[in-house]
Amino acid sequence: MLNQKPEVKKIVLAYSGGLDTSVILKWLQDNYQCDVVTFTADIGQGEEVEPTRKKAKSLGVKEIFIDDLKEEFVRDFVFPMFRANALYEGVYLLGTSIARPLIAKRQIEIAKLTGSDAVSHGATGKGNDQVRFEIGYYSLQPDINVISPWREWDLSSRASLINYAEKNQIQVPKDKRGDAPFSVDANLLHISAEGKILEDPWLEPEEFIYSRTVSPFEAPDKPTEIILEFLNGDPISLNGQNLSPADMLHQLNVLGGKNGIGRIDLVENRFVGMKSRGVYETPGGTILFHMRRAIESITLDKGAAHLKDELMPKYAELIYNGFWFSPEREMLQASIDISQKNVSGTVRAKLYKGNVIITGRKSPFSLYSESLVTFEEGTTDYNHSDAEGFIKLNALRLRVKKIIECSS
Repeated sequence: MLNQKPEVKKIVLAYSGGLDTSVILKWLQDNYQCDVVTFTADIGQGEEVEPTRKKAKSLGVKEIFIDDLKEEFVRDFVFPMFRANALYEGVYLLGTSIARPLIAKRQIEIAKLTGSDAVSHGATGKGNDQVRFEIGYYSLQPDINVISPWREWDLSSRASLINYAEKNQIQVPKDKRGDAPFSVDANLLHISAEGKILEDPWLEPEEFIYSRTVSPFEAPDKPTEIILEFLNGDPISLNGQNLSPADMLHQLNVLGGKNGIGRIDLVENRFVGMKSRGVYETPGGTILFHMRRAIESITLDKGAAHLKDELMPKYAELIYNGFWFSPEREMLQASIDISQKNVSGTVRAKLYKGNVIITGRKSPFSLYSESLVTFEEGTTDYNHSDAEGFIKLNALRLRVKKIIECSS
């Protein structure tokens, strides 16, 4: 039966240490009468993760995993995604979406290490994350038992969660008493705010919602100039300093945040069928997106560049919907990565009041020919008279169409 409660021996829970997953931890122990292993991923959310160890111990957990995954997150997930210039519905840089397959992957690894036969998460029954986590689990271990408390229990409100927590002596953060103003998800790539006061798409987000960026209106009046060096599509050096992937994104976040870069307010189409409004901050990712496009503009052949742009919406949708481990995403990734073999060089930009202003780009693999494009005396490789035949051939079908229309 699809809804039959599985018989499980041990569960690995993706545990943040917050109210929701702390209640879930206790609920799993009570309802499944088995050991629960907690796993906390440090993917650059900006909060201390070690306190989750104390919280888990206080609830009787014996096996606790706290893993620093920042480098793996950026190197193996964020950078490959950025090679595709991926944007969901034209604007969203997929900050939450790209973190879920890494968490799912590590959960399955921990399940195998600990002999666990089930995994669990704190995603609700209305959102995309339940899909992303669970497709990830099943892709990596098809016979794993998946427990989604929000689809099983009768704790249907914030108040009921708090009552359950107090009844079971689970510490309730003071800011979670009563309705939270909005929910937040964060990692090294972005921070998102959704729900509650943001649910009316007409209401302007108040300034206190933003935490990684200053308002573009309050950003410095003097631009910040930066230089990024790329190798095979990935940034390797910022202003002459070689940086690891995680350090690179962190430094770009700092620079972007100071200059009010990376804020978006959008209504997106969730995979589960509803529209939702979100306010996202992706300062470093926004800088990287524009500067990557700049280096590709001189190193990618026109056909390859245009094909990449045609493939991108499909690639972005696969990540948004949770299909990172699918063969079609891997197939697209292989094609994208081949396109990046000569995407190496240097890009210069100015960061100013929410804008990334490209001011220069150069590469040893540049396909840009100044002698070809110049209006002055240039190469003899281009014969102006050749353009006449080119134009007539391209116009031929339109000329024939018009001739037939006029004769009928």
